[in-house]
Amino acid sequence: MSILATFMVPHPPLIVPAVGRGGEKQVETTIRSYEKVADEIASLSPETIVITSPHSVIYSDYFHISPGKHAKGSFATFCAPEVKFSEDYDEDLVDKITEIAYHEDFPCGTMGEQEKDLDHGTMVPLWFIRNKYKGGKIVRIGLSGLPLTDHYKLGTIISRAVNALDRKVVIVASGDLSHKLQDYGPYGFSQEGPQYDERIMDVMGRASFGELFDFDESFCDKAAECGHRSFVIMAGAWDGKKVRATSFSHEDVTGVGYGICSFYPESDEGDDPERKFLAIRLKEKEKEIEEQIKSSDEYVRLARKTIETYIKTGEKIRPTDLDLPSDLTDRRAGAFVSIHKQGMLRGCIGTIGPTMKNLAQEIVTNAISASTRDPRFDPIKESELPWLEINVDVLGEPENIDSIDQLDVKRYGVIVSTRDGRRGLLLPDLDGVDTPEEQVSIAMRKGGIQSHEKYFLQRFEVVRHV
Repeated sequence: MSILATFMVPHPPLIVPAVGRGGEKQVETTIRSYEKVADEIASLSPETIVITSPHSVIYSDYFHISPGKHAKGSFATFCAPEVKFSEDYDEDLVDKITEIAYHEDFPCGTMGEQEKDLDHGTMVPLWFIRNKYKGGKIVRIGLSGLPLTDHYKLGTIISRAVNALDRKVVIVASGDLSHKLQDYGPYGFSQEGPQYDERIMDVMGRASFGELFDFDESFCDKAAECGHRSFVIMAGAWDGKKVRATSFSHEDVTGVGYGICSFYPESDEGDDPERKFLAIRLKEKEKEIEEQIKSSDEYVRLARKTIETYIKTGEKIRPTDLDLPSDLTDRRAGAFVSIHKQGMLRGCIGTIGPTMKNLAQEIVTNAISASTRDPRFDPIKESELPWLEINVDVLGEPENIDSIDQLDVKRYGVIVSTRDGRRGLLLPDLDGVDTPEEQVSIAMRKGGIQSHEKYFLQRFEVVRHV
């Protein structure tokens, strides 16, 4: 057997009558669609229901699959403790997924469990399903901070594990859409909110899963969506397969988007090369990075050569052995080296002012630190080198300013400091940072500075090398 069907569903606790206490009536369209999904799952009689949930355990660089034989949960947190769940895990399928991931050096497994109880992103779908179908074990999988391509790859791994065990499986991708659809909603309104919902419902309604990669991280953040990565995992399970999509409904009456769709295989024919979306995406990205490398200037080429040499050999290159322009060998300045992979930050370390003999040594030192010593990330592996996007920011001299009004997020970076030496810095022209207030707030958080404390502002200009 293989995957029988997959479903995209929301998870508002409100929709459960014991929690909503009448409030669920405002989303009756979503309820009716959910009941259709539950009916379809019951008719398929799956042996296993795989649920991907944004509210399960989440790590920045690892996909967590809930371990063990059994799990319980209730809506006690939502004042409905009488609504309880007791579910058995499909240990064999969990083992097979983690086995494939291990052999492919893919960051996925059962380590690092923080909370054994079922989360509401899992229980809301189960509430509808269990009202119609009592059979089947479950597998619960969390999301991660890794790129969308890795979420899609996890879906392909799940599919292969299902095929290897000859399981009858459905996948439920749990996730709300934008949380910023109405002024009266819990998170207010953002123009990106309705834009996200319209776009995701169009993409999923056409099963055009390759377009899921085109949702910019900053756009998704501004829309305050929570299900996108969940949907991408589900899409990966259909890699290379023709899929029939049905869009049941979309509602936004609570200020949060609830979308429901189903996906079935169109036929048992072989793979369709045009729907090998991961391979297509990686090929496009590979070509894009090749072009970037060809067009990079001396600053970025120095940083890339430093990173590649250090990761492969553990040796630090000597700028004196290279034919570098005088601006790198005769000038001193602070510099930041930023590394991205598949659109996601992979490392960023720098210096506000010069600390080395010249700018070339500054870049070499910070390139090594950004690739191996950024505390937010594991050291970069050799297998990642072809996928790295690198830029170098050379900082101008900071100048004191009296007011936040003197900042321009596109032109100036900001340094926020206190008399006791705490200091936070943010570079200019960053995705998702649109106002000086946001810029200063982020810099303060980075420096551990509270809003009520007295602080001082400096701004600086940057020359960005790509």
